[in-house]
Amino acid sequence: MTDLVNLTIAEALDLLNKKEISSEELTKAHIAEMEKGRVLNAFITETPDLALEQAKASDEKRAAGSALGALEGIPIANKDLYCTKGVRTTAASKILSKFVPPYESTVSQKLKDAGTVMLGKLNTDQFAMGGSTLTSYFGVTKNPWNLDLVPGGSSGGSAAAVSAGLCMAATGSDTGGSIRQPASFCGVTGIKPTYGRCSRFGIVAFASSLDQAGPMARSVKDCALMLGAMAGADDKDSTVANVPVPDYTLALTGDIKGKKIGIPKEYRLDGLNPDVAATWDKGIQFLKDAGAEVVDISLPHTKYALPVYYIVACAEASSNLSRYDGVRYTTRVDGDSLDEMYENTRTDGFGDEVVRRILLGTFVLSAGFYDAYYTRAQRVRRLIYNDFIEAFKQVDAILVPAAPTPALSAEEMKNMKPVDVYAGDVFTTPASLAGVPGLSLPIGLSQNGLPIGLQVIGKHFDENTVFQVADVLEKLANFDKTPRRVKG
Repeated sequence: MTDLVNLTIAEALDLLNKKEISSEELTKAHIAEMEKGRVLNAFITETPDLALEQAKASDEKRAAGSALGALEGIPIANKDLYCTKGVRTTAASKILSKFVPPYESTVSQKLKDAGTVMLGKLNTDQFAMGGSTLTSYFGVTKNPWNLDLVPGGSSGGSAAAVSAGLCMAATGSDTGGSIRQPASFCGVTGIKPTYGRCSRFGIVAFASSLDQAGPMARSVKDCALMLGAMAGADDKDSTVANVPVPDYTLALTGDIKGKKIGIPKEYRLDGLNPDVAATWDKGIQFLKDAGAEVVDISLPHTKYALPVYYIVACAEASSNLSRYDGVRYTTRVDGDSLDEMYENTRTDGFGDEVVRRILLGTFVLSAGFYDAYYTRAQRVRRLIYNDFIEAFKQVDAILVPAAPTPALSAEEMKNMKPVDVYAGDVFTTPASLAGVPGLSLPIGLSQNGLPIGLQVIGKHFDENTVFQVADVLEKLANFDKTPRRVKG
């Protein structure tokens, strides 16, 4: 059973198709691991009965020789921002703690159609606002590499569950780094695709011009398989691009000879963690060894990315979260008037970080400050976008760190000022603002034995090159992807 939870999706599909294992066996192994791993607090809602029902149906399809989905019989889990019909969806908040959607998100439906088995819903920072899962109403998730550390966020439950072998892959969402940073902290692979590659329909919104669905898994190939099933046009979401979805696995050629990879000087921050800097240098050497040409480039407006991101994201959050009023589908706290009921419901239902971001967003959108903050931030966002467009005239991809440090302790993060916590997104927000794809994969370990990831950034809708470069890095890094087991 332990061997089954160490498999990659590609390996499991091969065994399933050869009928050497069944989806039911694979699912039972992960359910057992899920039960052992509850100390991690990776799941908000577990659905073992549903998973076994889906696994049995998958096995019956194979036995009957029916047409199979691309991920037929693979047990995964969904970040608890994805609406799942008939299964509680909370966004890790009190205000949605009893919400059971009557509909399915497009991405989770696509994964169901591809034959996946759903083990449950994974913990996240509340409304995806945070980089640690400390803001979750359901408590912090623990990092499988060290239970005193956070797994990153907001997709911390997804990263921890994949790392610990509780599921074979997971959905995440990335607004300013919420897939890439926890992937680095937990030693797994995760990709934020191009904005518009995946539908946002049915995903609880944080910042609508930034939110993007993406997969987290144990290998580059597994992420390629997952994204192939998740991506595509959707009539329910006008922001999805109607462009073909290639077979990303065909990009994993193992050859990047002649590719030009950019190294932006602006990411060489003063005081950069030495282990992260050394891992970045190691990744650069891997690229040279593989025959790629490493090119120094400049992304001159990078220093403005963090403030621009937090202005834009908070403004959009303020607008999106105004729908939670206690009238329709949220937990309600009554008052003597309608306004008082709104106030009581939101005061009780939203956590401190969510309130902080709503207030910041409302402030920058207010009449006296709109032009000074929001309009100016949007103009600078365009300059950041233009930086990437110019850079990609010279190079095929860009290599940078995914996070400025390895995983931090929960205690350390609790005592940090919010602005210092936000600084953890320094390497991920530029790509988010530009809408370009970025993939984080584990390259090595810190001196304390913690995983460190690097980020491959590509051109709009060129996830193929991102996967191609990441696949070569993965092979050369030879990182031990065996999920760390929870002790005790």
